[in-house]
Amino acid sequence: MPTAKQKDACDLLDADHKAVKKMFTEFEELTEARGNTREKKRQLAEKICLELTVHARIEEEIFYPPVRKAIKDELMMNEAEVEHTTAKDLIAQIQSMQPGDPLYDAKVLVLGEYIDHHVKEERNEMFPKARASKVDLVKMRDALQSRKEELLAELEQAAA
Repeated sequence: MPTAKQKDACDLLDADHKAVKKMFTEFEELTEARGNTREKKRQLAEKICLELTVHARIEEEIFYPPVRKAIKDELMMNEAEVEHTTAKDLIAQIQSMQPGDPLYDAKVLVLGEYIDHHVKEERNEMFPKARASKVDLVKMRDALQSRKEELLAELEQAAA
């Protein structure tokens, strides 16, 4: 995912959203392609799952706690956490499968639709409220980027 400097934490998180959206689009194209695309799908699904796992962790560890406290919108924040839990469950299911398994493509595509919904809520509701709060989103951006790099390195090393 992009590592170029974004203006604030919301910009960094949204750059992740856009990068994952592109991967889901690519996966969907592979499901419609002729020929043997299993290995490409497996690699792409693994990358999607890795990126989403890291993204969810940095949001949960660094972004959500101060935003929850600052904006005082319990329902919106609770919904975001439930959506993360459901996405993590789907990710675990995908990681336990292989391309060619009966529900593999469907699970990856549904995860993409689910993430689309989650992203729209963050982009249209949570991010504007976070930006209107007193949370230092510029300072948080650096913490998010640092933790993201750390987690990616850990997970890539564990997978090797």
